[in-house]
Amino acid sequence: MLKDILEIIHTKPYYQDDAVVIYHADCRDILPLLPDKSIDLVLTDPPYGIKMDSELHKKNGLYGYKDYGDTNWDIKPSKDIFSEMFRVSRNQIIWGGNYFIDYLYPSMGWLVWDKGQRDFSLADGELAWSSFQNALRIYSVPRSVALKDGKQHPTQKSLEIMNFSVLYADRNNGNKIETILDTFLGSGTTAFCAKKLGRKCIGIEIEEKYCEIAAKRCSQTVMRLE
Repeated sequence: MLKDILEIIHTKPYYQDDAVVIYHADCRDILPLLPDKSIDLVLTDPPYGIKMDSELHKKNGLYGYKDYGDTNWDIKPSKDIFSEMFRVSRNQIIWGGNYFIDYLYPSMGWLVWDKGQRDFSLADGELAWSSFQNALRIYSVPRSVALKDGKQHPTQKSLEIMNFSVLYADRNNGNKIETILDTFLGSGTTAFCAKKLGRKCIGIEIEEKYCEIAAKRCSQTVMRLE
């Protein structure tokens, strides 16, 4: 199935292996090339438009101790991008869904990441909207786990969180999710997780430096999580 999709896209990938394909591109250029409902799951963490790439956040120490640089990437995506994500996929899990409620429809299937720490400079947890009309689920994992994964992006989710997301989709889809799309790949956690779980993933990332990081992560030999 992934091979068929790639033939339709007909664009040279930045990186490709048997499980993962990464495009260094604007998702607005790749999404229109995908057929309707050709992807099992969009799993993505879009920029929220809260200026996480700004000098102010760095001065306030909200990046921790690492300077990720000013890249001007934290701009809220347009509703058109969300419409395209819905068109090309059967299911969706969108982290930061509370920032996009004007683009989304009511759903039972919210995911909650409990960061296990209170009264920190950042939020106690994060929310993901999903298209599944199933019970809300909470997953508790310290924010520091992402650092153990080798955090290289200021909003990088941990591998555990993405694994939780994929397995939630499996349980509520009725059968195993095979193809995953991340339209805002960042440092590649979704793709790396998909590969570890034996799934196929297409990732799209507009910043080349993050494409390079994601490609290096995905080129590592991985052990299956399942």
